[in-house]
Amino acid sequence: MSGASFSDLRARFLSALVMIAIGATAIFLGGVMFAVLAVVLSGLMGWELYRMMQPEAPEGRAEAHGLAAAILVAVFTYTLGGFLSLAALVLGAVLLAIRMPRDRQIFGAYMLLILLAGHGLILLREGYGLVFVLWLVSIVIASDVAGYFAGRIFGGPKFWPKVSPKKTWSGTVAGWICALAVGAGFAAWQSWAWTVIPASAVLALAGQLGDIAESAIKRRMGVKDSSNLIPGHGGVLDRFDALIAVSALALVLALAGAFAGLTG
Repeated sequence: MSGASFSDLRARFLSALVMIAIGATAIFLGGVMFAVLAVVLSGLMGWELYRMMQPEAPEGRAEAHGLAAAILVAVFTYTLGGFLSLAALVLGAVLLAIRMPRDRQIFGAYMLLILLAGHGLILLREGYGLVFVLWLVSIVIASDVAGYFAGRIFGGPKFWPKVSPKKTWSGTVAGWICALAVGAGFAAWQSWAWTVIPASAVLALAGQLGDIAESAIKRRMGVKDSSNLIPGHGGVLDRFDALIAVSALALVLALAGAFAGLTG
């Protein structure tokens, strides 16, 4: 058992309570409130991404990219549908990336992930209901909490040390196990097909890779956090990097018909 470090736990806990309160209220109410939250988060993450990757950019440039990300999510969510909306968001990410002086591909790919996540969260809440979104969020929370504590308590070999030096195999596996438990719980509660159990682990893996992808960008740019908006958590991207990957994958799977019959 390695030496555990919980010095940041209080700030993380208090910030998490506030985020849970806001998020839970928006998820429960759905409709306009949830859509506004998803759009605002998309804009903040777009702002953080540009600011992180282009710290020397003229004032207002990062804010413009964040606003553009929010507008793209709002417009294409309510004007297009199906895979056509995905194509439009791809084009939007390309247009936002094309004037980047460097790392265009990296910026464009991660911006697309942000756009897909914001778009997907709104559509999944409207199309599949409250319980479905709670399932997605529960996967992220369970995997993240399990990984945080298991990694600090048990330590052990690193999952991908060159990219994410803090992520351990013990934490990663603990996240998968807890995601499976979440899937089993929702399957029993909602009488969903058993396939939701392995799907939970796949989505948890997507969330972990989303976390690693953001870590890779931060290491490339030499920054610790995407911003300091959330005490104990860093920026919005730092807190929601896993959720945006889970939401983006869930959207694609939903459009492919993988979640037929899962509503609640």
